[in-house]
Amino acid sequence: MSRMPFVHLRTHSEYSVVDGTLRIDEAAAAARKDGQPALAITDLDNLFGAVKFYKACRGKGVKPIIGADLWLEPEGQEKQASRLLVLVQDKTGYLNLSNLLARAWTENAQRTTAWVKWEWLESLGGGLIALSGADMGAVGQALLAGDPERATQLAQRLAGIFPGRFYLEVQRAGLATHEAHVRATVPLAAQLGLPVVATHPVQFLEPDDYDAHEARVCIAEGELLANPKRVRRFSRDQYFKSAAEMAQLFADLPSAVENTLEIARRCNLSLVLGKPQLPDFPTPDGSPIEAYFRTASHAGLEQRLVHLYPAPAERERQRPTYVQRLDFEIETILKMGFPGYFLIVSDFITWAKANGCPVGPGRGSGAGSLVAFSLGITDIDPIPYALLFERFLNPERVSMPDFDIDFCQDNRYKVIEYVRRRYGEQAVSQIATFGTMASKAVIRDAGRVLDMSYTFCDQLSKLIPVVQNKPVSLAKARESEPLLAERERQEDEVRELLALAEPLEDLTRNVGMHAGGVLIAPGRLTDFCPLYKAPGTDSVVSQYDKDDVEAVGLVKFDFLGLRNLTIIQLAVEYVNAGRPHDPIRLDTLAFNDPAAYQVLKDANTTAIFQVEGDGMKKLLKKLAPDRFEDIIAVLALYRPGPLGSGMVDDFILRKKGLGEIDYFHPDLKQTLEPTYGVIVYQEQVMQ
Repeated sequence: MSRMPFVHLRTHSEYSVVDGTLRIDEAAAAARKDGQPALAITDLDNLFGAVKFYKACRGKGVKPIIGADLWLEPEGQEKQASRLLVLVQDKTGYLNLSNLLARAWTENAQRTTAWVKWEWLESLGGGLIALSGADMGAVGQALLAGDPERATQLAQRLAGIFPGRFYLEVQRAGLATHEAHVRATVPLAAQLGLPVVATHPVQFLEPDDYDAHEARVCIAEGELLANPKRVRRFSRDQYFKSAAEMAQLFADLPSAVENTLEIARRCNLSLVLGKPQLPDFPTPDGSPIEAYFRTASHAGLEQRLVHLYPAPAERERQRPTYVQRLDFEIETILKMGFPGYFLIVSDFITWAKANGCPVGPGRGSGAGSLVAFSLGITDIDPIPYALLFERFLNPERVSMPDFDIDFCQDNRYKVIEYVRRRYGEQAVSQIATFGTMASKAVIRDAGRVLDMSYTFCDQLSKLIPVVQNKPVSLAKARESEPLLAERERQEDEVRELLALAEPLEDLTRNVGMHAGGVLIAPGRLTDFCPLYKAPGTDSVVSQYDKDDVEAVGLVKFDFLGLRNLTIIQLAVEYVNAGRPHDPIRLDTLAFNDPAAYQVLKDANTTAIFQVEGDGMKKLLKKLAPDRFEDIIAVLALYRPGPLGSGMVDDFILRKKGLGEIDYFHPDLKQTLEPTYGVIVYQEQVMQ
């Protein structure tokens, strides 16, 4: 490592959201190509991209250094916030940085940023290396203001907070203040005996990316590129410079370049990825969770059997089948270490049902679990429908179980509040999502900062084809839409717009909140990731998206809000208002009402979930469902594969007795009989 001349310690990736266009994979590849042994990510006030960066660097053989570019709250006579760069040395530093960022966003958020208080640094500075922030740091601002006494005090204060871990930072990135700052900083460092480090504020990959970067800044700030009064805070020099370029740039300060290697050596964070960290489930009787899980599952099954088979003789005849299946599932779940997950889900679903929040009966592969049925997580008995547990949990492919749980849209928040009370405010949050500048949107954004008319940009945006509800890329749009390619050849404005839009395509544009994901941590969430709260909102989310929270071990629970459940609940209440002595209950209604099937045969299904589209209505009329299995089949068949393969026509003809039923082999008859010999379900293939 000592042979290498330089390591970039200050990079703003696209996850800085407001001022970076550097893509993480490209940054890791650039460091590898240049032979730089390590690379730091230091996005503005966040760790949004930290896990992706960690993986990308490890994949390229480059040592990842996690850090952040913090805003420090102004103190005393200071009129503006200053910057401080912190880099994580170890696990303690990672936890402290997570805490600093979480506190800044939840307790001290400003209009578009969040400020860290100086006193927080004193208690949360351990495990962090601090760089002074160059000309934008508190020390640098004091030096440039001609106040060396104040600069000395601030440098000594930071050196005290980060003993042996504080560096005075210098830059030469083409900005007017940089050289004056270097000339003032080097004597101060000599006077105080503090080390100097040379950094380069990387905002984009190549010099030619400068214009796209400026456009991105204008998009974030609502500015026009050509506005002569616009404050220009960045230079064309802020690209990913090579180590040789940096060594040449600081040839008069070789120790400042060497210190980048020294800092890289001192930063040694190892993240444990892919190991689930389940929250603890407090058993009501204090018994071990494995024993309680087994007891609760069997007790729940007994309640279900009484309801399913009211006649005692039939119940006894059926019981061995259910108990055998239940014991198999219990052993598998215990072996994989997931009893707590099932008990937590069962707990909040039970609470929701008891507190006026309708819950969906269950969907997806989770409906194949008899344990889930026994614990009240689902209301679907998997055995009559040959639903397989192995589709949900398979010991040969260890992954977290994942129930998609539908709650009444109007009352979903009550369940999330219950979970917060149950497991603690510090342990529960929702999950961040990152909106991107997709092809249609980026044309409008780029056109706006170029001061092109909305009508012109809208016309071009509408030329982008949409495939499966997603606009294709600009490159593919040129191939598939001749008019777009023709206009690009013929019109200067179109060429200018596309040339600016293309480098920005799919960059992170904003931070949102996952529609249904809720995290429950085994303790404080900041032990795993920092938190974020958008200014002006009360919604606290993780700073990692759903893939990254799972990577660091947090368990995601899906609380999906479904308007249909709200409508059904209102309908039941309306009906029952007229029959107070004989109210209907959805969970006791049979599946054999001819009038209900007639609604489907007539395709009178507007506003009925999943069967209201025109194509689905045509299929319902042709198939004429008259049993519940037909409804299951029609939902499985209405997909591009079956519709294009002729399976649907085979199914309909065989159902109506107009086609010959072929089971391929006598042993397959039992498996394929419910679908007239047509292989419709994944379970049938598995069987």
